[in-house]
Amino acid sequence: MEARIYKNKKLIWIFLAPAFLFMFIYLYYPFVQNILNSFQHIKYMGTAGGEWNAPWYSNYLKLLSDPKMMTALKNTGVMLVATILGQVGIALLLALLVSNIGAGSGFFRTVYFIPIVISATALGLLFNLVFLYDKGMVNQFLQFIGYLDMEKNQLIDWKSKHAMFTMLLPVIWQYVGFYFVILLTGISGIPSELYEAATIDGASRAQCVRYITLPLLRNSIGTCVILAVTGALKVFDLPWTMFVNGMSNTWLTGTYMYSKVYSDVDYASAIAVVIVVLGVVLSNIVNRLFKENADYNA
Repeated sequence: MEARIYKNKKLIWIFLAPAFLFMFIYLYYPFVQNILNSFQHIKYMGTAGGEWNAPWYSNYLKLLSDPKMMTALKNTGVMLVATILGQVGIALLLALLVSNIGAGSGFFRTVYFIPIVISATALGLLFNLVFLYDKGMVNQFLQFIGYLDMEKNQLIDWKSKHAMFTMLLPVIWQYVGFYFVILLTGISGIPSELYEAATIDGASRAQCVRYITLPLLRNSIGTCVILAVTGALKVFDLPWTMFVNGMSNTWLTGTYMYSKVYSDVDYASAIAVVIVVLGVVLSNIVNRLFKENADYNA
């Protein structure tokens, strides 16, 4: 009886239809409409497109000559490199270290994952206090150790002179734990017999990591890099909380798009299309670099 129920595929559409309907209404239709909006004249949020731009691709020409958009693309490129090396790189190092710990590994899993469950807005406000120019925690510490002159009230204006560092640090810190869990799960899926055989053959711990762990973790690392790339392109909440309106030229593609939403909707739609195209292209490049290994999937 059960076998005949599973073989009957006619009822599958009854269960799939709500999911497809939801995706069409809230994903595919808005995406297609956004593309159309990028070619129309829509001045304010909530108003319909009255006419097509002349020429219809004028918003995309404007992107090429917009200095703020160029700044946003450059900063997003820096964010991409920082997230791949910082988030995924640090997460990989932590996963390798924790995987060799017998007792207490659960503690580190929890501690490293905590930043993920904290609101990005709350983190932005927290790091604003840490790097605040007027007696922020970092400046107070530097005065305490004597690096800055306390008597002259010497301070470092982090949010002006070191804006990108101030913005990148919390973004990297927030998501290290997320990739750490993914990579640690991949490491735990590697059979221990491989390490035992390598140890018997005289392989050191470093050689086990190089010739066993990293090759078999290739697919997991590729997944993390793709998530880091797409996340860097659309990151918004934390940088916007710290640097409203692109303070000190800290525009990113996501924050610059949002700044245009309420005053130039069609131009913001064009920026959104660029973000999607960049995400698809870069994801395909990463997929090719980390082509799935069919021999083993950790």
